[in-house]
Amino acid sequence: MRWKTAEYSGWGRAVKAHGDIARPERVSALRTTLKEAAGPAIGNRRSYGDAALNGAGPVMDMTRLDRLIAFAPSSGILKAEAGAMVGDIARIFAPRGFAVPVLPGTGLATLGGCIANDVHGKSHHLVGSFGQHVHSIDLMGPSGRVRQITEKSHPELFRATIGGLGQTGIILAAELRLSEGGAPLLDVRESRADNLEEFMSMLEASSATYSVGWIDAAARGRQMGRGILEEGEYLPHSAPQRMKNRRSVPFDAPGFALSPPVVRLFNSAYFRRVPPEGRQRHRTLDDFFFPLDRIGHWNRLYGKAGFYQFQCVVPAVSARDSISQMMQRIARSGLASPLAVLKRLGAGRGGMMSFPMEGFTLAIDFANRPETPGLLHALEEVTLAAGGRIYLAKDALMRPDSALQMYDEQPDFARVANAADPGRVFETDLVRRLNLRSRT
Repeated sequence: MRWKTAEYSGWGRAVKAHGDIARPERVSALRTTLKEAAGPAIGNRRSYGDAALNGAGPVMDMTRLDRLIAFAPSSGILKAEAGAMVGDIARIFAPRGFAVPVLPGTGLATLGGCIANDVHGKSHHLVGSFGQHVHSIDLMGPSGRVRQITEKSHPELFRATIGGLGQTGIILAAELRLSEGGAPLLDVRESRADNLEEFMSMLEASSATYSVGWIDAAARGRQMGRGILEEGEYLPHSAPQRMKNRRSVPFDAPGFALSPPVVRLFNSAYFRRVPPEGRQRHRTLDDFFFPLDRIGHWNRLYGKAGFYQFQCVVPAVSARDSISQMMQRIARSGLASPLAVLKRLGAGRGGMMSFPMEGFTLAIDFANRPETPGLLHALEEVTLAAGGRIYLAKDALMRPDSALQMYDEQPDFARVANAADPGRVFETDLVRRLNLRSRT
């Protein structure tokens, strides 16, 4: 096995690691590599902070282990290797009438990464999180031993692996239960909300299978929290569409590209692209679920220093007050980018360290500037006071005490992870930073 020594980062590029990276193509090569130098598995590094970084040692890049192994149409169960990308799976099976039940905001996330972070999507209010649709997991321990685990055969290990950030072992492959009704096109309704109260009420009233909102994080006063709600349903028997040409950001953008005046101007134009009465459109699977994937290296828009994403979920009972507080702070700061999302979540979660809870989730990108950490810590405090959580897949700045209060099953998770990996060879920078495997 050849090793590559390099600096690497998550998608936000604000935090980095330097170390050895192995990229095995076969399970046998991975097992040999673990004997040489063990380390955590990583995928396409679409998590934003330090969840897929290991500055203390090597990492195992799983992206070449990406084969689709078997599919049973009668049950909808697909078995695939961990490096397979969920966007590819969705595109392959949509013309056959099947859908990946939970899709994150990028199709470039790997199957293993979706399990390790228990990702959620635009359908969470109805179908829960990704891990709830996983039937079994092939898990390799630090010794190279492989076990197939299910919710029935290894209940604690299974729940610690889903959303467990790769701490219980290396996910080699998994069986995922696809849902019927997939198609290459979706019928999408776009509606404008003039303020935060109206927006949240529209999300609560939506009966669509898929719903997501873009929110104007720069708007203030009576327009604070205005945005666009998108509600989608698959169009049965629609024909595959030709994918649009992918464009790429060729270099790191200068600092003024996302200055407050530019963001306000962009947001105002983006809001008004939808007429006041709304509109109905047919959109491709990629355009609806993964709109930013059409722009290669879009993270360069934040410049060389990168960016942070803040994503929280707060319970419905406290959501209006807490999200209003956050939006006021964000608008006053002038730090928000145009990339901001508001969604409604249901109660479903697959693992001990899974992010979702019933309520509302707010996600906003912020350029890496000197004042950004202070703002994110203030938002962290509002989240904690509201009884909410911060999404570990997006985090790079949360404080350990906050994380341990937000994730109440952390002690059980630490116990199971430490038993599965007593040498702690699968620890990552995020896990060490937040003391997630501490029993205290």
